Amino acid sequence: MIFRIIRHDGDTDSITHQEFENYNDAYDLLEQVYGDMCCSDADYEDRPYYEIVERKS
Repeated sequence: MIFRIIRHDGDTDSITHQEFENYNDAYDLLEQVYGDMCCSDADYEDRPYYEIVERKS
């Protein structure tokens, strides 16, 4: 299976152009992007919302 990360707003960026051989690799990348955010001080409106999906053949 191949996994991709998509943005809910439909835009593309350097994250959405990548493909991953497994879900965990995609998750690890998102963890790097969002891992430094603390829930109490997070301004989620400044960052896009991503989702990991399986690529359709």
